[in-house]
Amino acid sequence: MKIIIINGPNLNLLGKREPEIYGNQTFEDYFQTLKTAFPQIKLDYFQSNIEGELISKIQEVGFTYDGIILNAAAYTHTSIGIGDAIKAITTPVVEVHISNTFSRETFRHQSFISPNAKGVILGFGMKSYELAIQSFL
Repeated sequence: MKIIIINGPNLNLLGKREPEIYGNQTFEDYFQTLKTAFPQIKLDYFQSNIEGELISKIQEVGFTYDGIILNAAAYTHTSIGIGDAIKAITTPVVEVHISNTFSRETFRHQSFISPNAKGVILGFGMKSYELAIQSFL
């Protein structure tokens, strides 16, 4: 099984950015933990702050991977293009958020990804990614 985690803008700052919301661990460290916990899965990781790069990566892997775990971060609430990219591919996508977006600002309650995702996991911190992996098993 081949799964890719795609993270959007500002998630490269995990471990430094708003630790009261996102915790103190870098995603790279957490990714190693996931790879150890799921040795039977080929896990890949991609992060970009650029919307077009996220769309290109979704298109690149969207017909060959078994699953995409996508945390589009702020683009979740603004990017029709990312939503359309998910609609265009055959690989199932699980939308993930570290925080509970419904307990935050009202603009974070809208997602352009959810209508085309297999499912949505939010509010469980970094464990949201683990839960998304388990949804593919």
